[in-house]
Amino acid sequence: MTHERAIGLRTLCHESVLMCGICGFVASQPNLALSEDVLCAMRDTMVHRGPDDCGLYVDTHAGLGHRRLSIVDLAGGHQPMSNEDGSVWVAYNGETYNHMLLRPDLEAAGHRFATRSDTEVLLHAWEEYGDSFVDRLRGMFAFALWNKNRRRMLIVRDRLGIKPLYYAQSNGLLVFGSEIKAVLASGIVEPRLNLQALPEFLALGYNIGATTLFEGIRALPPGHRLVWEDGKTSIEKYWDLQYPQQPMQASENDAIEEFRSLFFDCVKMRLMADVPVGIFLSGGIDSSAIAAAMSRMVDEPIKTFSVGFAERNYSEFEYAREVAQMIGADHHEIVIEPRVFFDELPRLIRHEDEPIRWPSSVPLYFVSKLASEHVKVVLTGEGSDELLAGYGKYWASMQNDHFARGVGRLLPEALRKRVLKPFVWHLPVSMRYRKLLWHSFACRSSKPQDLVYDNFYAILSEDVQQKMLVTGIRDRMNPGSAWSATLGLFEGNSARCLLDRMLYTDTKTYLVELLMKQDQMSMATSLESRVPFLDHKLVEFCSSLPADLKLRGRTGKYILRRAMEGILPESVLRRGKMGFPVPLKLWFADGSNNAARELLTDRAARLRALFDVSKVERILDEHAAHRRDWSEAIWLMLNLELWMQHLAVAV
Repeated sequence: MTHERAIGLRTLCHESVLMCGICGFVASQPNLALSEDVLCAMRDTMVHRGPDDCGLYVDTHAGLGHRRLSIVDLAGGHQPMSNEDGSVWVAYNGETYNHMLLRPDLEAAGHRFATRSDTEVLLHAWEEYGDSFVDRLRGMFAFALWNKNRRRMLIVRDRLGIKPLYYAQSNGLLVFGSEIKAVLASGIVEPRLNLQALPEFLALGYNIGATTLFEGIRALPPGHRLVWEDGKTSIEKYWDLQYPQQPMQASENDAIEEFRSLFFDCVKMRLMADVPVGIFLSGGIDSSAIAAAMSRMVDEPIKTFSVGFAERNYSEFEYAREVAQMIGADHHEIVIEPRVFFDELPRLIRHEDEPIRWPSSVPLYFVSKLASEHVKVVLTGEGSDELLAGYGKYWASMQNDHFARGVGRLLPEALRKRVLKPFVWHLPVSMRYRKLLWHSFACRSSKPQDLVYDNFYAILSEDVQQKMLVTGIRDRMNPGSAWSATLGLFEGNSARCLLDRMLYTDTKTYLVELLMKQDQMSMATSLESRVPFLDHKLVEFCSSLPADLKLRGRTGKYILRRAMEGILPESVLRRGKMGFPVPLKLWFADGSNNAARELLTDRAARLRALFDVSKVERILDEHAAHRRDWSEAIWLMLNLELWMQHLAVAV
């Protein structure tokens, strides 16, 4: 797609849509308020999120800052924006796709609009409906709305966590921002490691819910709103993913048709722009389905963007090219070399603010940079795997659960964990078979913590953590499981079967981290990313589906594959999940392992404050000798060390 707009959407292309960075503060007393200079400094840590425009609003108790990336109505939509009498102000990051549908009712109720902006719709919708107006919004957003007369701040994050929002509180002052660096720039918190978050971080590579790796800085969870009033802060959930007790009764064909119609509608809504729109195309079914839908809705060839590596087994170029050729796309590619990959790592850690969990963040940055030279908006396939069971771990976990319950009577848990498990890595078979056995029920108990999460999600298991952490650090951490928050989500939902409980938990944890990566890496290049699969209407529809329309046998995303029959070639429909692979295992087994060793075992390494260096050396040795695949653990430690160095994080 070049500068022409989408067919059928021209009537929607005159309203302001903004991808931005927001920040602000609210103080219980005027003497606690931040200065305009400090607020400006917070705002301008995020200039990459909004290079097109910026604004400030400050009064005696509160302030709002805004950086703007203009997507539609390029001349309008300056923020922060106020209502008619200046009593209510908002700083908004995101898109409300249905705001033109909300406008007529608001106008009928007597509200008068000065712009065609979705931001102004938010202001009037709050005036008309109160805090519950967020239930009417369809889109991705994080915003702060200040009522000057009531001295009340409302901060809201979208249902799935597509847009980020962080905050900190200290002595009557609340500060917030789209990125952690904006909160740090306020000066009310110092960059210090949150030791209580460390066990979960070492297990997952990230923290979930409100927890961050910075002491004193929290994330507003997806689907939540924060209210500050009279110096008091309250947080409540306004949306959650629900699973009906009885799945939908429609026939399979009817369900497929409804899914297809809703999916195409979600793609169409996200083509709204007055700037070029492209897509990240891997050649997998998710991005290919979006690309095929787009190709039916636009006038000109779609601009598609792919990234890969010189190592052929780690690139999907041939699949992406097949789809691009099929839809007549204007296709672009970029190849990442190991030296460039590692050279950019410190700078990208500063962009993400926390250690980078996914190696794919790095190629994502580079393909975003490539795309930003041609378009301002891209669509991506994030979310499909968590909605429709696209990862192999779902089938494997269900099989393990089935056999563990049956075989458990013959092979007691103590025998499996204490006898079989310790010897797996010493068996005279290939690494592949050792890994398969390690992840099977033969080495695991039937508890979800062991069979599912420590099995398929853990980088450093709780047992390994206890051996690696130095005594002083272990003593300073609160006792408790690294999986307590994850298991709370796994057990505390309305899902009716094991598969849906895993999908719900991943939607609240794994997916939120993926979305943060997507947001930070694309916005680092001033590029907006949109996620059609995470329209909440589509998400709610998928939660109502029977499990076998998501995972049938070993085939994940069954309903998506069926919905795209006759639209995508069979080669794409039959493809398994490849993900966004990075050849870390290979790189860490050769020259890159030496570089990692030098950094992690240096006498000045900050990780020495956390880990027994002899245990770190053992991991590096075992990986180099191909005795065990420690690539994820080496990646985690490498990023943790660079994060502590480059952000001057204290322990």
